[in-house]
Amino acid sequence: MQAPTIAFCTTCKGRAQHLKLTLPKNLLDNSSYSNCKFVIVDYNSHDDLLAYLRTAHESAIDSGRVVVYSYRHPTPFRMAHAKNMAHRCGLLEGADILVNLDADNYTGEGFASYIAAQFSMEPNIFLWARMVKEGDDRLPRGISGRIAVTKHAFLNTGGYDEKYDTWSPDDKDFNARLWRLGYQGREIDRRFLDGVLHNDKMRFKEYRHVQTHKGSDQFDLAGEEHTIANYGNIGRGIVYRNFGDAPVELTLLPTRIFGIGLHKTATTSLHKALTILGYDSAHWTNAHWAKAIWREMSEHGYSRTLEAHYALSDLPIPLFFRELDQAYPGSKFILTMRQEDRWLKSVRNHFDPAHNIHRARWDTDPFSNKVHSLLYGRKKFDAEVMLVRYRRHYMEVKVHFMDRPADLLEMNMDAGAGWTELCHFLGQPVPSLPYPREFATQWNEEEGGSGI
Repeated sequence: MQAPTIAFCTTCKGRAQHLKLTLPKNLLDNSSYSNCKFVIVDYNSHDDLLAYLRTAHESAIDSGRVVVYSYRHPTPFRMAHAKNMAHRCGLLEGADILVNLDADNYTGEGFASYIAAQFSMEPNIFLWARMVKEGDDRLPRGISGRIAVTKHAFLNTGGYDEKYDTWSPDDKDFNARLWRLGYQGREIDRRFLDGVLHNDKMRFKEYRHVQTHKGSDQFDLAGEEHTIANYGNIGRGIVYRNFGDAPVELTLLPTRIFGIGLHKTATTSLHKALTILGYDSAHWTNAHWAKAIWREMSEHGYSRTLEAHYALSDLPIPLFFRELDQAYPGSKFILTMRQEDRWLKSVRNHFDPAHNIHRARWDTDPFSNKVHSLLYGRKKFDAEVMLVRYRRHYMEVKVHFMDRPADLLEMNMDAGAGWTELCHFLGQPVPSLPYPREFATQWNEEEGGSGI
């Protein structure tokens, strides 16, 4: 199994003097782990940052070990936006794990290998730095922003909340939202936590109006319950890679991707395709999982179970397309469709124990029957009723998104829809492998799938 690509994401504005101390040592201390990169975002820095990087780290840049992105927009330093921009640049570099590393931070020897080992044992975690302020074990103040997350965790949470545009508890908020989404925090071993000592004059250089706050513990996050930030507006802007003049636009990201085609419309294939594209996709894990989403959406209008993934399809997702649109603004919706006669035959087989080995479970797991009752008003197959419902769902979705064509993709699976349409809609390159056709029959029908 290939070692994960780790991106150390650093933003820099007026901190070249710190990076000159930390970057050479950090490169050396992580030289044994070949699959890591130091992604540095020059946030319109007016010191000699770019000149230093170009001359002192030319070979590391040529090898891809150091990657420099420049954000040339003349703007004050916005903490969360800058971090999100660096993390998105890390994603452009193929990162599996993103590490916020402030310019004044030392990683310690072997930190990349340590990170890879931690995530290999527990993939559903994040790493964070607990600040020790007193005693012999006290740590440098600047290390408290160190957080390592998977690319999926970053996207699922929406990154750092960009309402924090100055020195503020953006890291504490990010930490708390990760916990709420079910990620388990693991404290970084203190041997990896060190930094350049400096005073508050440097710390508050970009926003002196908040210098009266002397400690992040003075910020109160009590009462915060949200899990997702920014709703797609994550680190947006135009950057330039490695001193070039070709613009790289960091555009709006979907808050979530929802497959809202009814079951038996190639939703399993869509789930597989989204997974191939690198998204954290979910598709009817089990009846308890589906029931949790249905209950939470019905009672609260949002779902913590749902939020643990970035892309979702199959029942009960299509039942809630309006509510999902309201709860998760900025999302993308994909309506998979079939020719009516082929879809109806697939549904008939789905309800037939002779064709569907999962059919016998429905009576012992009542939610499978319930979700069909919610959709069709009945638990048994009825061709006329189901076809009417299929047509109504298609028309309701079309009407809902009538004035927002950019938010809805219609994929006619029997007409050969596949990578071209999907990747254009999501702004992704087309993979070289064929579009998945899961559980295909002689009609390219989807006979298996979720068990509902």
